Amino acid sequence: MPVYAILLIALFVLVVLVLGVNLKFVQQSRAYVVARLGAFHTVWNVGPHFKIPFLEKIVKVVSLKEQVVDFPPQPVITRDNVTMQIDTVLYFQITDPKLYTYGVEHPMSAIENLTATTLRNIIGDLELDQTLTSRDIINSKMRALLDEATDPWGIKVNRVELKNIIPPREIQDAMEKQMKAERERREAILQAEGQKQSQILVAEGEKQSLILRADAAKQAAILKAEGEAEAIMKVQQATAEALKLLSAAQPSDQVIKLKALEAFQAAADGKATKIIIPSELQGLAGLCAGAKAVFDGAEDGRPTGVTLER
Repeated sequence: MPVYAILLIALFVLVVLVLGVNLKFVQQSRAYVVARLGAFHTVWNVGPHFKIPFLEKIVKVVSLKEQVVDFPPQPVITRDNVTMQIDTVLYFQITDPKLYTYGVEHPMSAIENLTATTLRNIIGDLELDQTLTSRDIINSKMRALLDEATDPWGIKVNRVELKNIIPPREIQDAMEKQMKAERERREAILQAEGQKQSQILVAEGEKQSLILRADAAKQAAILKAEGEAEAIMKVQQATAEALKLLSAAQPSDQVIKLKALEAFQAAADGKATKIIIPSELQGLAGLCAGAKAVFDGAEDGRPTGVTLER
């Protein structure tokens, strides 16, 4: 193989290697900080880029995503001289890769120290009760102060959260006792409310029972009265029908007098001791038989005297 052919192949391989090593593709949400001859040159964003060999250098690859860092608990002292442990969670995002690369040495350590200092300053102006009940206010103050302080570093602080607030052991014991007493108080209130509702339900049940019994008695009385009224009505109707039939038969005077005598005989069977007989019945042929039946009945304890009046 000729020498020039070997040189061409070697040159081709060298070009491929140079391109492979120095051709860079920047991914989404990333940025490359490039220096030329030791000084800052540019920031590569998304897309293909070629680095000049031996002259340019990628100083730092920066992630532009929001990042979360959890700092360990820091001892802080409140205004009323109570020492407690507080750990914080910081949400931040790099907005300027150049400032982030050249603005501060060891940015994460710098943010941690700045967070601890800011937290001590804020808690030092608050008492214990305010610290335990003012998390949102503390978070807002810390976010504003940290965002302003980290702006020269190309960092934007989006959110700060107090993860845990750990007071001293004696305060924890007092808080636990207070919480226990509060739970017992709530349980007692709930129990009293339950008993109250139970008594109300029992009273309502008795009330409904009395109403139902009264309604039942009322309906029974109404039905009884209606039954008696209906019975009286039927008796009256039967009497009317009998009178109607009797009137239609046109009975003679003797039949009427005989029926009247039967009625008086029935009356004589009662407790009366004196019977008044109309004069119209005295001429009746069978009056003696009826009178005899009356006197015979007197011996059995029935009427003892009969008076005949015209």
